[in-house]
Amino acid sequence: MQLTRQQKLQFHRDGYLKIPGAVPLIMIDRALRAINHSLGEQGMNKDDLPTLRAQSYCSEVQQDPALTDLFNRSPVFPLAESLLGAGKVQSTGSGQIALRFPSALDAEPPAPRGHLDGLGSGLNGQAKGQYRRSFTGLAVVLLSPLTGDYGGNFTVWPGSHAFFEEYFKENGHEILAQGMPQVDLPHGPVQVTGEPGDAILAHHLLVHTAAPNASSHIRYAAIFRLRHKDCEDIGPAAYTDMWREWPGIREALAETT
Repeated sequence: MQLTRQQKLQFHRDGYLKIPGAVPLIMIDRALRAINHSLGEQGMNKDDLPTLRAQSYCSEVQQDPALTDLFNRSPVFPLAESLLGAGKVQSTGSGQIALRFPSALDAEPPAPRGHLDGLGSGLNGQAKGQYRRSFTGLAVVLLSPLTGDYGGNFTVWPGSHAFFEEYFKENGHEILAQGMPQVDLPHGPVQVTGEPGDAILAHHLLVHTAAPNASSHIRYAAIFRLRHKDCEDIGPAAYTDMWREWPGIREALAETT
């Protein structure tokens, strides 16, 4: 499975793209069974919940092939290659199990608040004041249906990737040591809906979050970090050269000129 030129241009404009039905349902069911078995057998400590929300639930499943195959052995991998280049995408050794549980009854959901990944919060494995550009993009695989807003949806701010490239050119990426910049973005949040097996690809500079979950169901998703094989060598230079690791986007743009 490959992305069309039109899809690549849409990714260039918005910073993300949803691909319906990217992952076979038999693979989705296998991942869900592993996750739900973990929840039932291992459970979770209430004191650990802030860290679990920031990092991942079900740590013993993160490296299980039932989870990593959603990226490594599904059409998501060649889709990523159509953006980052054939033979340029690193396979993953683990994934993030991203669950969002329903909020309390009658609680009004607050507006989503976005962020850039790689900024230390003290709960996500990095200390406050630290930041690191360690991946090229995100691949989000939906494991449960999202038919409307405020169901824990993966939420994006379209165009924020291009905004922040210019912002870092003017202010320097070192400003991230002060935390998430408080700026007015060019577009409001979009809560992505979809069905199990849908995949969302997103640029590392795209502002995103998980919306509050005011539904009656747990939101299940698996999130993988896309890494170009030169990601570590390029490092923070990609903050101000955002398409350096995306030859598929550069080629699509060249075809329009």
